[in-house]
Amino acid sequence: MRSLQWFVSLAVAVSPLLSLAAPNADPCAKIAGKTFVPPADGLACFKSFPFNETLRQNVLTNIARVFDFFTFEEYYLNSPPPFQESTDNIRATIARINSTKYKTDYDFNKDVYDFTTQLNDGHTRWFPACYTSFQNILPAPIISLADASGVQSVFIAPDSVEFISQLGTNYTSFFDDTLKFDWRRLAGAKVVQIEGQDPYAYVDMIARTVSGNYLDHGVRVNSVFTSYRISGTDFSQRIGDLAGPTGVVNTGLTFKLITVNSTKVETVTVPYLANYIGLPFTDSPSFWQANCAATDATNGVDLKSLRIIPPTPKRKLAKGVIIDVGNSNGLGLPQPFLPTTPSVNGSTGVIKSFVLPDKKTGVMFVGSFEGDFEAFQSDTVAAISAFKSAGVSQLILDLTNNGGGFVCLGQFLHQFLAGSKFGYPGFVSSNHANPLAQKIVASDIALGLDQTKAFYAPDNWAFLNDTEMPTTFNYMKPPMPFVVNGKQDPSSQRFHDTCQLSFTQPIPENPPFDLSKVAIVSNGNCASTCSMFSTLMNERHHTKIAVFGGKPGEQMEFKGMSGNQVLEWADLDTEIKTANLKNDPLAPPNLLVNGNFRHNWRTAWSFFDENKPIAYVSELPLLRFPFTKDTYNNPQNLWTFAATKLFT
Repeated sequence: MRSLQWFVSLAVAVSPLLSLAAPNADPCAKIAGKTFVPPADGLACFKSFPFNETLRQNVLTNIARVFDFFTFEEYYLNSPPPFQESTDNIRATIARINSTKYKTDYDFNKDVYDFTTQLNDGHTRWFPACYTSFQNILPAPIISLADASGVQSVFIAPDSVEFISQLGTNYTSFFDDTLKFDWRRLAGAKVVQIEGQDPYAYVDMIARTVSGNYLDHGVRVNSVFTSYRISGTDFSQRIGDLAGPTGVVNTGLTFKLITVNSTKVETVTVPYLANYIGLPFTDSPSFWQANCAATDATNGVDLKSLRIIPPTPKRKLAKGVIIDVGNSNGLGLPQPFLPTTPSVNGSTGVIKSFVLPDKKTGVMFVGSFEGDFEAFQSDTVAAISAFKSAGVSQLILDLTNNGGGFVCLGQFLHQFLAGSKFGYPGFVSSNHANPLAQKIVASDIALGLDQTKAFYAPDNWAFLNDTEMPTTFNYMKPPMPFVVNGKQDPSSQRFHDTCQLSFTQPIPENPPFDLSKVAIVSNGNCASTCSMFSTLMNERHHTKIAVFGGKPGEQMEFKGMSGNQVLEWADLDTEIKTANLKNDPLAPPNLLVNGNFRHNWRTAWSFFDENKPIAYVSELPLLRFPFTKDTYNNPQNLWTFAATKLFT
């Protein structure tokens, strides 16, 4: 009801502006019903909503109080190398935004979006649904490729025609018929400059200001390039942050390039076309109502007031995952690049498994740790069983563009590969012990809440001897003292996950493969649960890891952002409301707009150094390879090459 009332009041505020012009001059009406629009038209729609101080105060108060729960705030005051680019005085930046004059609601939200994006923690970002409803698409995705002599250069992706054509004629006809622009001839062109800069320098700029999600700059560089992935349960191709950024900021990019079969350097300005990925609308008021006004799902609920069906509720399942708005375009990997070797059992979900033609190498392409929680486990068992039956003796795990998912699925895969004799399959963890968090735990205990109702409930966790905590144990009392960058940063007592209670498949007692014959490949874009899994394999088993791509001569980690659990805003709000603390003066207010300020809620502590979160431990891959024309979007070719380098 409150969100509806706010929409009515905001509509009243906007309507005088709209009434000054004829209906067909409404910038949102101009683009209504269109899948693709020129970026300038999308921006005009965004900027039709005037700045509103009430909205600013609501959003910034919400964000400031959610930051109280953020595990890494004090680290940002002086981020340690090699992550020093991700440094910010968060409270000073919020104060700056609170005092800045903005003309439109979009200008305010864009400032907040850029601020949180450039923290480079994909767990901790402001996503305003209103202004993330367009993805700009350039018909010239780029990739860094090495030639036969090993020299690397930036190219327009050679498969651009097959890839971009999948967007359909609504996209391609804009270039072919309206602009008379031959984008197809650019496929495979060598890039000499982008916007007057060396192409790698421009890629660095995009990695620094647009990409976000990962602390490590080198990993963000790989986000700028196009790459293969699994989207949903299908092979797909990610367009990259240069050719497929969220929003409508740029109208085009100017390249100096040399096309295939030419030696002449030419200057070409390639236009963007924006893809609308929001909800249907007809004009500015309906655009706001569909995409910008708070919905029933924006804020949390008091779970105590909900009737639980079925009668026996299940445990709440923790997630560690980034949000990649670009995933809205799940374009398939073009047919010529799909694996030709048949898949084995357990390949219908987010895992795709194969036996390579050498008959001794099995591959599990783990596209994410999301999807069907139980099917992931049964697919793992099916794939490993198929490998054993086929006589496979070595295993490659491909984690390319794995954005994370269920925390317990990462621990399941780790323990299945390590065997139950190994013991606890996760990290030592903790929560930030801010005053409201301490109140939540105390209230959960007093209310008798358990792990079916609240993540803060003590029986979600185990003591370090793996005994499950009783529901009456206050693991926040007393808070553990900790100092980061000279600031007090108290945390809860440290604990283990209880993932074993959620496993539905038996774990083998011993590893199914010699762990020295298990290796990992990726492009470094391995986030959250994926990052924890690869770090566990590295820290606990010294697994061989190879990373492909990136910028020549620039360091790149094998993992992206590593937290231990992320809470969406609605999740945190649900924790607060279920604990009867929504009226506490420290509680963040309900959002009046449709937005999500998510945050990293738990810390995973490194086995290498128990005083450091794994997010801030630099762990480099054993091997690093550039992409070539044979491997950049061809998973099977990459796996075949990797097998010759990782197993000797």
